[in-house]
Amino acid sequence: MADETTNTAAPVAATDGASSAPAARPEGAPGGAREGGRKFFRRKKVCKFCVEKIDSVNYKDVRLLGQFVADSGKIVPRRLSGVCTPHQRRLADAIKQARNIALLPFASR
Repeated sequence: MADETTNTAAPVAATDGASSAPAARPEGAPGGAREGGRKFFRRKKVCKFCVEKIDSVNYKDVRLLGQFVADSGKIVPRRLSGVCTPHQRRLADAIKQARNIALLPFASR
């Protein structure tokens, strides 16, 4: 009888919202369910310079370089622009050259 009275408190499960099962994601969130049943198809980006057979990236071609500069003045990265690695290197050098001779701004307001 002494054993029955010593431990009267039973362990209580935590029910304050911290459950072990993950919560369901909202429909618009990444990885959430889509109602239409169609999956999002992302087209593979291709290098503009390779497609148009442009061998050299000229620092004087402000119209072309401006396509690869964001509104804030930053150089757009490869994963966003779709430019291949060798052309991205030449592109970055040409943008930096154009900035130094004031053809492109370093930053916009």
